[in-house]
Amino acid sequence: MKSNTHGRNRQFVLRRTVVVGAVTAWVVFGGSVAIASGSFQTWLAGLWPEAQAVGVSRATFEAATRGLEPDLTLPDLVIPGRPERPRGEQAEFVQTPADYLKEAALARLAAQGRKLLAEHRATLAAIEQQFGVTGAVVLAVWGRETGYGAAKLPHSAIRALATQAYLGRRKEQFRAELVLALKMLEEGHVALAAMRSSWAGAMGQPQLLPSGFYKHAVDFDGDGRRDIFGSVPDSLATIAKHLADLGWQRGQRWAYEVRAPQTVDCTIAEPATQLPVAEWIRRGYAPADGRAPARDGTAPASLLLPEGTYGPAFLTLKNYYVLKDYNFSDLYVLFVGNLADRIAGAGPFATPWSQAAQLRTEEVEAIQRHLTARAFYADKIDGKAGMLTRAALGAYQKAHGLRLDCWPTRAVLDHMHAAQRSPAPPAR
Repeated sequence: MKSNTHGRNRQFVLRRTVVVGAVTAWVVFGGSVAIASGSFQTWLAGLWPEAQAVGVSRATFEAATRGLEPDLTLPDLVIPGRPERPRGEQAEFVQTPADYLKEAALARLAAQGRKLLAEHRATLAAIEQQFGVTGAVVLAVWGRETGYGAAKLPHSAIRALATQAYLGRRKEQFRAELVLALKMLEEGHVALAAMRSSWAGAMGQPQLLPSGFYKHAVDFDGDGRRDIFGSVPDSLATIAKHLADLGWQRGQRWAYEVRAPQTVDCTIAEPATQLPVAEWIRRGYAPADGRAPARDGTAPASLLLPEGTYGPAFLTLKNYYVLKDYNFSDLYVLFVGNLADRIAGAGPFATPWSQAAQLRTEEVEAIQRHLTARAFYADKIDGKAGMLTRAALGAYQKAHGLRLDCWPTRAVLDHMHAAQRSPAPPAR
């Protein structure tokens, strides 16, 4: 599973002090008590049996953990005595579509991607033949994840994973990832100094957690190593294999941009409502480029309205959801999909993104809680205005005679607060 890896690290003010017995502690400004490094070292030592069980030598374990201290600047930590901090957020979940899908960034990456398509044409052709994923899609993922390998990952992977396993919100998951990272070192896939990652431990040019490395990494250049850090062929093939393992459909597009009818019912814009592409078109969802799809006419597709009734509309196919499994965000998939299309010769989105405001995470959570209490919504309370949240919000708008746009706004949230003092109307 891919972890959320593109959020900005929260910077906390730290002060290091020495206490009795030469035990080091971290005192967080504005908080009270700190984490003693002695307890962290005891916890690290307790990992040895698990590491040994997967083949890690004592020498490798000691080299990776000697002098290691937790990094309290990372997001998603739960530290006694420190006030609750906002969770680490990917840009995909806190930015509006217009902010995230910036034309300048897409145009720049597309131009670079077209050059790389020519430069690595033979490698990409061999990758497509083996895994069924086009070179343009592989390059688009590479471009979005690490700027075609140019991004400098800011953290030691071992330190980031150890910190998350000791203090994070998903301790057990990160504990298992840390053990596998030690296994990677033992097997010589990467040197300790080169094992750099995001704050959540996603590594290399494809941005994989260690478990993802063992599931998907490929030695495509034939040197005997699965090198997702320094080898372009290995990194590109790993991206393609990951997508293939997730169910990529050879020869199928990811989505078609369409122009939705003026009378569109935005509550049907969710994955469970599917029709063949040709049937959507017959019902008035015209391709934005004015051309009927040359293929995929019988393929099942669902309607996507990323900004509700504002902004572009899309018919999404199976490969859309494969990309979403790679990184669980509609905006991520739209970025990668449009970038891939541009690398292959297409142009920008046909319909411009609106300037719709984005509510804060806690405000979207409040909307989700209200929708859940009124039986409109039965998914996660996560503060993300995804497909199911938008469709449920549209059902709420219908039930209350509000403007039907399936987009979370301050006005809708205010209406919900007022409705809490009134009897609930029947749900759909």
